[in-house]
Parts: sequence; structure tokens; C-alpha cells
Amino acid sequence: MKRLTEYINSGFLAAANALRPKSSKTRIVAYVESYDDISFWRSVFDEYENDKFHFEVLLPTRRSLTKGKKSAMMNMLGKGVGKNMIACVDSDYDYLMQGATSSSRQMLGNRYILHTYAYAIENYKCYADSLKRVCVQSTLNDSDILDFEAYFKLYSRISYPLFLWNILLYRNNDLRTMSMQRFCDIVRITSFTISSPQDSLKHLAMRVEHELALLEKRFPHLLPAYTALKEELSRLGIVEDDTYMYIQGHHIMNSVVLRVLGPICRHLRNKRETDIQRLACHKQQMDNELSSYRHSQCDVALMLNKNTNYKESKQYKWLKRDIESLLHYIESQ
Repeated sequence: MKRLTEYINSGFLAAANALRPKSSKTRIVAYVESYDDISFWRSVFDEYENDKFHFEVLLPTRRSLTKGKKSAMMNMLGKGVGKNMIACVDSDYDYLMQGATSSSRQMLGNRYILHTYAYAIENYKCYADSLKRVCVQSTLNDSDILDFEAYFKLYSRISYPLFLWNILLYRNNDLRTMSMQRFCDIVRITSFTISSPQDSLKHLAMRVEHELALLEKRFPHLLPAYTALKEELSRLGIVEDDTYMYIQGHHIMNSVVLRVLGPICRHLRNKRETDIQRLACHKQQMDNELSSYRHSQCDVALMLNKNTNYKESKQYKWLKRDIESLLHYIESQ
């Protein structure tokens, strides 16, 4: 005997909505990829909760732990898309593929699938303009150590040429020459120091330039396509200054941003503790103040995961544009 939940689809929800008084809100079920994504999408839809629409954010299935982008989209498509059932997924490379793969065609060709534009939600949390605030929240120290916007702009410009090759090879179904793992390994940040932050970018540039020389020598016939891809991505609004928003999210968070934030936050904490020790009138006061300060700190990785100060990013604005367009379409039906 089938469970009632198996009969729930967009048509069912539409019929259920029709039974309510006309003043009732339209319920829209939004499937997301994993537990970690619920908070992000909930905060997005909070901006659109009103007297017309109510959103319910769910995992692909309530009967198992199955998760992921494919599960979210296939579950939605299997039950029947419509104005009462949508999927919300990370863009991954599917936005950049622009229909070159089946998953890209499926994601971009369905108005009921919303995507992040940035590679993943983690990229939003790593939005450069918000990183100083993350450090302040973690250390309770507002000192300026690094111009995060300038640093990640340079990081992006250095990584961009190799990023283009990565996309181009993926579009040509070559996943071995420049695998995601290899690309991420090349564009990681190593040996970041506060005294010479530029050194980490110099090391990055050396690795990227070495790889670019090999690729240009091996694939000279792809150079025209490389130039065309650069122009195409530019028309999509993807430029070299914010490449880090389109690189694998876990990599950007763990192997780039936290490699920078870690030393900076340690320095800020040490500086604050030194100030407390210097300014304390006596040992008891110093011990009390140090204890209070240490208990008030938060792990920088935790604060980064909780970061929500990305709403001025252009990618988030594109996402909001898509939601507003979808709601306008639903209202017109």
C-alpha cells in the first residue's frame, strides 16, 4: 500500500491550495540538497514570505538520507514540477557549462530549478567583502591586518587563466587532463604569513604559470576556443576579479580562505591578549580579563560557516532576480 506522501506532487499541492480561502497563502515546497543547505535557502525565502507565498524547505526525501543535487532535481522532476514545487541547488559547474552537459541543460532549462550562480553556498560565506567582519566576530578585535577585497581580487586574477582551461576541458568532456582535484590543488594557498601576504600569491602565480605553459603547448588547437570562452563568460557576468566565487566551494573555504583567516585571527588574538597584559593594573585583573576574553572568542571556521554577510554580492542579486521572476510567473498563472 502506497504511503500518502508518494501521492504528493505539484498538482496535488495546487489542488490543495485551491481548497483554501482565496486569502490563504500559496504553499511552495523547495527541495534542497542537504541539511547544511536548509538554513541558507530558508534565509533566502524569508525575504519573500508575505500574504501571498509560504515556502517550506525540505530534503529530497523524508524516508531516507539520500541527498545531493541529482537527488533534489530528480525527486522534483519525478513528482512533477509546477508552481508549488521547486528545487534549489548549488550551481557547481553547471551554470558555466551553459548546456554542454545533460545536468547543465536540465538545471538551466527549467524555470522551477533555482541555483546559486556561485559554485556553492560555501562561496557565498567566503565573500571577500565580509571576511573582515568574520575576523572581528571571531576575535573581538577590529584591527586592520589585510585588505581582503584586494587580496582575493588578486587571487582571482591569478587563478582565472587556469580556471578558463578547466572549464574548457570540462566542456570538451576531458575530465582527466585537468581534474577538479588537480585544479584545486594548483590554486590552493600555501605558506600564508601576515608579514608577507604577497608571497602566497607569488607561489600561486608560479604554479599557475607552469601549468598554463604545459596546457598551451599540449592543446594549441584549443586556443581559439579558449578566447571565445573568455568572451562568453564575460557576457554572463563572470570576470577575472571574482573567480573565487566559481571555484569548488569546499576548496575555497578550507584550502584558501581559512588558510588566510587562521593566521590573521591568531595574530589578532595574540595582539588583544598582549594589550590586556600591558594595561592590567594587577595580576588578578589581568587573569580575569584574559579569562573573559578567551571565553568570548569563537572559532573562525565556525564563524565563517555562520557568515551571512554576502547579500551584496552580484551572484546573490542574480539569485534574487530569478526568485522574483519565478514568483511573478506563478502569480500570472
